[in-house]
Amino acid sequence: MRGIVRLAVAQARQDRWVLAVWIAGAGLLGYAMAAAVGTAFGGEPERAMIVMVAAGSPAFLFLRGLPDGTGLGEVVFFQGFSFTAVLAGLMSTFLVVRHTRHDEELGRSELFGTAPISRSAPLSATLMVGVAANTALAMVLAAGFAAGGLPAPGSVTAGLAVGAVGVFFVAAAAAVSQLMPSGRGANGVSAALVGLAYLVRGIGDALGSASDDFLHVTPAWPSLLSPIGWGQRARPFTEPDPVPLLVLASAAAVLGTGVVFLRERRDLGASLLAAGVGKERAGVAGQSLFGLAWRLQRGTLAGWSAGAAVMGAIAGGLGPMVGQVAEGNPSLGDLIGQLVPGSQLDIVDVFTAALLGMAGVLAAGAGVQATLRLRAEEDEGRAEILLATPRSKARWLGATLAVAGISVLAVSAITGAAAALGLGLTEAGSHPAVLILLAAVAHVPAALVFVALTALAFALLPRLAAALGWSLLAAGLVLGEFGEMFRLPGWIQELSPFRHSSAMPVEAFNGTGALLMAAVSVAGAGLAAYLLGRRDLTS
Repeated sequence: MRGIVRLAVAQARQDRWVLAVWIAGAGLLGYAMAAAVGTAFGGEPERAMIVMVAAGSPAFLFLRGLPDGTGLGEVVFFQGFSFTAVLAGLMSTFLVVRHTRHDEELGRSELFGTAPISRSAPLSATLMVGVAANTALAMVLAAGFAAGGLPAPGSVTAGLAVGAVGVFFVAAAAAVSQLMPSGRGANGVSAALVGLAYLVRGIGDALGSASDDFLHVTPAWPSLLSPIGWGQRARPFTEPDPVPLLVLASAAAVLGTGVVFLRERRDLGASLLAAGVGKERAGVAGQSLFGLAWRLQRGTLAGWSAGAAVMGAIAGGLGPMVGQVAEGNPSLGDLIGQLVPGSQLDIVDVFTAALLGMAGVLAAGAGVQATLRLRAEEDEGRAEILLATPRSKARWLGATLAVAGISVLAVSAITGAAAALGLGLTEAGSHPAVLILLAAVAHVPAALVFVALTALAFALLPRLAAALGWSLLAAGLVLGEFGEMFRLPGWIQELSPFRHSSAMPVEAFNGTGALLMAAVSVAGAGLAAYLLGRRDLTS
């Protein structure tokens, strides 16, 4: 046991700054949400209005979660729980994969085998660190809620709900690490599980039934298939219920025990899914930098594309239900008119635009991950061998950025095509398929800005490239989603590229904003190539 504790301390020390950013960021976000809702919707009538609109709109339910009363704490939890739970899940999966499959892949875990400890000791230490990190996140988040003016008991329960979701994903990522043969694959699958949990929770909430006064919503059964759905059932500011959190903790304990048992019987470096054997000689495409970059990214792109297809299918599949809700609830239109005076928006268009906006974030994530492949190649020593040939760093970077751009475009286009197909088959949409496809592609320029920023981070601060790339994407998403609620100055909100994307088909296409973001992307990529050429490779 002493060896496990010492390994856990070493892992925590290695990740102390990364975990500090995740945890402090979650606490700051909790405080900002509580303070912003208290300022923007300080009165009971204002909170009741927004809750009634959300309860009657599947789009709100899918994106944000379950309304459960008009108190300040209830509205804050409804607005922010799903987002903070996703953050906890991603923090947990990245942490676990980094110290399990990734360390095995790089040969670091082999060093532990020379010590008098069990072969599962590093995994047990990682599980211990993951639980400790989520406990700290729960405490800091609760403190943020309380500092923002929410009741302390409810704040603690809300923090524990987010932490319980994170602990579940600690065990889930550990299981994926036994399954996948590479750290990159394990990261992709684990992150996809977090996204899937959000989507399943969203479907269950969108299919839920509202109370007669439209102040509460009971989720449908698909919500039970998502750990995020279980977390929100804790109802911290209404009728706190610890049972859902105990369910999550028990599931994590059972899954974690099974993973430790499996690790004791698995050879170091082996996996349940065997790695594919490559060809003896590269094909014609594999002899170019672009072909190599494409081969390295194509499997990951397939995963992002599958997620994009699911996102688009949800937009098309839920379209008829959204329209039916709007037709059966005339008061919903009146409430929207009060919130947005003079608005004649079609609620199906609003729902479609919201999901296509999420697909833009998904596309940006695909581009960022493709760009960060550069850092993995450099850190693991393969870039040094590649650049020993007559190939320049600028061409190496350019090939990878080209694949990243293709990834962004592919994810956006697939989402738009799936949404257009679904809306066409269900006859829920009022726009031609081409317009829906263009509405999805309209988010490409914003996503490319994050690709260029990640390339700049790689060129300037290679060891921090991954942290900076994902942090910039998260910051852009927070500013785009919560900037108005936080009542931030307009110039700060405008820093998010997502603020300049056109929410088609609700808004007209913003050609000026798209051209500006495209120019920023090209300039950023060019500057990254220049800076990369002036620095040495690092490990």
